[in-house]
Amino acid sequence: MVPPPPTNRTHVCLSTLLVMSSMALIDAYLVEQNQGPRKIGICIMVMGGDLCFLIVLRYVAVWVGAEVRSSKRGYAMILWFLYIFVLEIKVYFVYQNYKADRTSLDAVSRKALTLLLSVCVPVLFIVLVAIEHMEYVRAFKKREEIRNRLFWVVVDLLDILDIQANLWEPQKKGLPLWAEGLMFFYCYILLLVLPCVSLSEISMQGINIVPHKMMLYPILSLFTINIITLLIRGCNMMLYKDARVSGILIGKNVLAIILKTCSFVQYRRHLQNTPPFCVEMQKNLIPHNYVHAQPVSMVTTHRGHIIPERTSLHLPLPEVTTTCEHT
Repeated sequence: MVPPPPTNRTHVCLSTLLVMSSMALIDAYLVEQNQGPRKIGICIMVMGGDLCFLIVLRYVAVWVGAEVRSSKRGYAMILWFLYIFVLEIKVYFVYQNYKADRTSLDAVSRKALTLLLSVCVPVLFIVLVAIEHMEYVRAFKKREEIRNRLFWVVVDLLDILDIQANLWEPQKKGLPLWAEGLMFFYCYILLLVLPCVSLSEISMQGINIVPHKMMLYPILSLFTINIITLLIRGCNMMLYKDARVSGILIGKNVLAIILKTCSFVQYRRHLQNTPPFCVEMQKNLIPHNYVHAQPVSMVTTHRGHIIPERTSLHLPLPEVTTTCEHT
């Protein structure tokens, strides 16, 4: 196996601590929901699963720490996918145990589960993005623009978790079985895919990252989160008289739809108003890292005369960045 490049140990320890601590707390829910001999069996199963997951995490977290200073986030996407895949399976069993035990209405523990997920999941995403370690982004304005775009990702994660939390928090009238299953696994897929889309946009942009061109995630989240979750909450409120529907998040989705639509219109207008020669200039003035320089070397002839001889040598030149703004 090829040894990994130098890693950021602080980043590796922090990501590992977040992942394993959240897993351990969910395991505590699973163990406490079972009584008698079954409790011991569940404890052994979750400990064995966590041990296997820790072995895999040991390698993945090291590679995540190795790429944290670069523009690549491939291993960060792998770690996120593994984490959500395993975590949501455990959350599903916790949710099913709450659903089977209708007599237990411990609202505190259910709210604590929601709080645990709403803290650990967004924090891990922020750690994996690691804006503070992007040494190639030196402009303060560009770094803040990236933070603003990632803030929408965090808010969308909280929106998805709020939809899921309605399934296990106390409710007067339950939803149909097919509706509960559809809501849970729809949120499961969104948690798996959409943050990986945001991380992949950072990787595809490379060191010359341009935040206003990162339009893939806003387009996907507009349809899969802002519009769909608005419909889900509206149906729960009107058809099933669900009093737990968050009016604040409904307003958030309405504002997000308006803001994202205006942003798309402005971006399209900006592309249409950009002169063609600016685009051609940016394509033609691509910086070349190496050019042919011709140093002079002295050569002695058979008659004793010294004449210059030109040789070709590859020398690096500093990168040239050009900007073309249309006013």
